[in-house]
Amino acid sequence: MTEETPRPRPAPRGDLHTQFAVLPDPVTLFARRADRFAARAEGHELAPYLRFMAGIAQAQAALLPTLPPLAPVTAVTAEQAARAAEHAARAAEHGMPPIDRVRLADDPALTETISRFLQIVVAIPMPDPAAAALARLRADPAAQRQRLADALEDAVAADAIAEHVFIAAALQLHAARLAALLQADLLQPVGTGVCPACGGAPVACVLVDRPGAHNARYCVCATCATQWNAVRVTCVLCGATEGIAYHHIEGSDDGVAAETCNACQGYVKLLSQAEHPELDPMADDVASLGLDLLLQDAGWRRGAVNPFLTGY
Repeated sequence: MTEETPRPRPAPRGDLHTQFAVLPDPVTLFARRADRFAARAEGHELAPYLRFMAGIAQAQAALLPTLPPLAPVTAVTAEQAARAAEHAARAAEHGMPPIDRVRLADDPALTETISRFLQIVVAIPMPDPAAAALARLRADPAAQRQRLADALEDAVAADAIAEHVFIAAALQLHAARLAALLQADLLQPVGTGVCPACGGAPVACVLVDRPGAHNARYCVCATCATQWNAVRVTCVLCGATEGIAYHHIEGSDDGVAAETCNACQGYVKLLSQAEHPELDPMADDVASLGLDLLLQDAGWRRGAVNPFLTGY
């Protein structure tokens, strides 16, 4: 059962100057996520799957230092600053993020990342259906390309969910590395609920506790993990400011709630890292699946994207 929680107050006036975009740090991102998946598995009814996801995140973290350096999407050296600014300005002018998801499908570096990731995850304990899906992917490059195309469009066929998990995890690793090379101060809003770095959808929102940004809300990209500031008590799916409510599982104090919107009938989870700094958007979204099921039974539509919850 869910109950409506008090509506959070709008961010303090000082937060109006909060940094718009915060880029991911892949070195800490996946290691921290692996730890959180493992911690949430303890005593959880989804323990086998959460432990499997901890293994996926551990593989992402382990593969990271072995991958060759990437060329930045926009230049970051002093000599190329003008070119970087021009690229970012052009992207912002046309309402486009600097990382082009369409072009990623043909990126040789991503193809190599997928290949290496599919090799390293063989060692992860996994259920038989996942092992069979992994074997199919490793044996069929064409299937890899198709699953990648699905992941880039946040769409997946019902009979390819298991394959999707592996490809989406490799894509996350590559996209986070690309995003980390961007210049955060050049990123601009490109649309409601759209990542300003890669154009992806959010996995969840977080309330942060950073200097000058206490309890400010940031959307977190499900693909590249870039965070972007979003005004509170505003639907990140449709932009509505009326009919916003907050729900959580009754009796729970885990810092996870869902923001529902009467205008679009959608919801996105809101994680309070200010009160629970251990929360991870990807891991705690999966671990709070029970909240999704209750909300969907009540007629709400999940608006966020999590490749590890595809099919629910």
